[in-house]
Amino acid sequence: MKTYTIGFTQKNAEKFFSLIRQSGIKQLLDVRLHNNSQLAGFTKRDDLRFFLRELCQVDYHYVTELAPTKQILTPYKKGEMSWDVYEDRYMDLMAQRRVERSVTPEQLHGGCLLCSEHQPHHCHRRLAVEYLNRTLDLNLEVIHLV
Repeated sequence: MKTYTIGFTQKNAEKFFSLIRQSGIKQLLDVRLHNNSQLAGFTKRDDLRFFLRELCQVDYHYVTELAPTKQILTPYKKGEMSWDVYEDRYMDLMAQRRVERSVTPEQLHGGCLLCSEHQPHHCHRRLAVEYLNRTLDLNLEVIHLV
């Protein structure tokens, strides 16, 4: 079972939507805390929903349960929290929210988690997939689109 992740930074619209289309993704799960910010550019919520449907025939879902809280994200972005602490707090948050009850294997099979970070190494989309893979016992093959 394949699932994907993608970040929109360091990609123009052509590169971003080409990666989505070429990978055969069925649905995109937006896991950002702020999906309507001006910084989101072409991935602003309503625009992204339209572009995904029209350009790629991909469904869009905003999955707030997988977004970090402001209390976790802000100190990390400001450099006041290490990645290791952020990772621990995010994984604790996923367990507290019991996100495995709100995300289905069908959403993950051929689905793609979206956030802003270019690389998945220090990004919560990777952590979310790892958490769901473990708690749902799915044996997902995770492909990071960069």
